[in-house]
Amino acid sequence: MKCPHCLVEVNPNFQQTFLGSDKEAAWSVYTMNCPNTECGKKIVDLASGQQSQHTASLVKINWRQTVRPFASSRPPVPKEVEIMFASDYNEACLILTLSPKASAALSRRCLQNILREKAGVKKGDLANEIQQIIDSNSLPSHLSESVDAVRNIGNFAAHPLKSTATGEIVDVEVGEAEWLLDVIEALFDFYFVQPAILKAKREALNKKLSEIGKPPMK
Repeated sequence: MKCPHCLVEVNPNFQQTFLGSDKEAAWSVYTMNCPNTECGKKIVDLASGQQSQHTASLVKINWRQTVRPFASSRPPVPKEVEIMFASDYNEACLILTLSPKASAALSRRCLQNILREKAGVKKGDLANEIQQIIDSNSLPSHLSESVDAVRNIGNFAAHPLKSTATGEIVDVEVGEAEWLLDVIEALFDFYFVQPAILKAKREALNKKLSEIGKPPMK
């Protein structure tokens, strides 16, 4: 797992503290300190599920949420991504486990903004804008297929508001909210990270060319 504080890969070593049961479920708290010496911060998870018949512990966990830190386990937004896109993505990640419906709504809005502002599609509903970017052949095939799958996984035919009013909170399909975040991460890499890397390499090469008296790359 990655420590939610420092994002360093660590081996989980949680200690369970059983809290008791209510009409809904049995509850436990899981705690550990990050073993990374530069971090060392405490991680606290709250979980519910089925209590063991023999011990004061959970034998089956149905729900688990990190409550310290209250943060997303998704990768951080690359520094190259503009705030107008990063803010919706960050919030969608933060509330993913608490409300997949709300997370998906934020992600659909973020996806639509990327298609409009970076891909230059004409404004319409999201399904149409996805079709525009596919028809443009401007994306690598694997990425084009991933964007196209947003419509299928989200079952746009049964939930037209996902396309016509992207920010509306409506029912989500299994895995839909997570898939939207995966697609957005891939688009961030394509539209922001890779161009920045190539720009830096071009500038470095042009500097070398200038030093030996040759013209820069066009």
